[in-house]
Amino acid sequence: MSDLDLCYMSAAEALAGFRAKSLSPVDLMGAVIARCEEVNPSLNAFTYTFFERALEQSRTAEQRYAAGEARALEGLPLAIKDFHAVAGEITTLGSKIFEHNRTERSAPTVARLLDAGAIMHCRSTTPEFAHAPATRSPLWGVTRNPWNLDYTPGGSSGGAGAALAAGMTFLADGTDAGGSVRIPASASGVVGYKAPFGRNPLDRDHPLESLLHYGPMTRSVGDAALMQNVMSGAHPEDMCSLRDEMVIPEQLDGIKGWKIALSMDLGFFEVAPEVRERTLQAAETFRALGCTVEEVALDWSYDIHDPYLQYWEGMAATTLAQYLPEWRDRMDPYMAGIIENGAGHTAATQYRCNLVRGQMYEALAPILERYDVMICPALSVPAVKAEHDLADPDFEINGKPTEAYLGWNMCYPFNMVSQCPVMCVPNGFCPETGVPIGLQIAGRTFDDLSVFRAASAFEAAQPPLYNKQQNRPAL
Repeated sequence: MSDLDLCYMSAAEALAGFRAKSLSPVDLMGAVIARCEEVNPSLNAFTYTFFERALEQSRTAEQRYAAGEARALEGLPLAIKDFHAVAGEITTLGSKIFEHNRTERSAPTVARLLDAGAIMHCRSTTPEFAHAPATRSPLWGVTRNPWNLDYTPGGSSGGAGAALAAGMTFLADGTDAGGSVRIPASASGVVGYKAPFGRNPLDRDHPLESLLHYGPMTRSVGDAALMQNVMSGAHPEDMCSLRDEMVIPEQLDGIKGWKIALSMDLGFFEVAPEVRERTLQAAETFRALGCTVEEVALDWSYDIHDPYLQYWEGMAATTLAQYLPEWRDRMDPYMAGIIENGAGHTAATQYRCNLVRGQMYEALAPILERYDVMICPALSVPAVKAEHDLADPDFEINGKPTEAYLGWNMCYPFNMVSQCPVMCVPNGFCPETGVPIGLQIAGRTFDDLSVFRAASAFEAAQPPLYNKQQNRPAL
């Protein structure tokens, strides 16, 4: 097996090789590091790397396998988003303000992944304060999509998406407050999971924040389950973390006989033809699996845009407004505007968002009660350019003026109904640009298992991705 083939193994395959002594964690890490050094200069997916330490840790992992003491993720390369606290390491949040910010404790899910034996060999890039659906920051610059360097890998966990697609890591973590796991999963051609709020513990900086979700990013649904099983569960420092355990089994039952709802536009998005075509093809795939697929009318509208944005602005201003006077000219201008707007919002503005969230779920709940899961696009365009202007007044979809920040992001509405689990899976490519297209699978509140079952069945019915050179980015 070539080094490149090693880089594109699934995490489950690598673990099986480690256990059987047919694959060395040291050899795997060495191949991954070599791949990082080869292609990351073109992608800019990392902020910091820890290659020598990672190799030493992989030697320790090999010893643990020999002694029969291996943990759940022992020896697997892991990219940690440079928004998530890692004990003893710099966490910049993509901002010059925090260029030298070193944290004392890891975020709970980060600690769980590391305690399970995963090895952090790099920190993945994020836009400043994880605020954008495309990844570039004043501190680290532009991150590019390995399938087409002219395009973004998405955001805000864009470095994670690019690293997975390029074979530079096996596992990556992300945060999702408006699609920041699912947007890069869609644009990069990988799997991203937004667990229901409470399933995975939050970090200490965002208590009670129900828009925010820590979640796994991988190249397969099975690998996402491996990560999710480690990340989930009650945490003593998070009062919102659920005490009931949800374990995703290694083998998932089929979905023959299921009823699946299809919403092409979530009620108000303008959807590009290539995305529409791939979504209709996904519906046919589910029908071939023995499912009934019916298009439904979801009574959501653009009226949700302002309440979501205002909530997000208020959340940003609460923690960041203090930095504006000194740092504004060294910040992303759009981010500075978000903070400035948020400082003017009131508690009434924030609560109004909660009322809208209730209305959204009132419209969604009857659909989820009639169907096993709902499918829809993740993005209304395959992806935007790497240098995408979030304030572009001329941005259009299908010749119609579209808001450049959220107008193409079909993920953020599901953060408003945050107890619903949602997974994004690869769903083909744009024939013109070669950029991947993603499909969202949404489930009933706290019904993680149904989402994983549907995603696993869909993945198995698709042409294999990443298994051969012709199915990988041409870097």
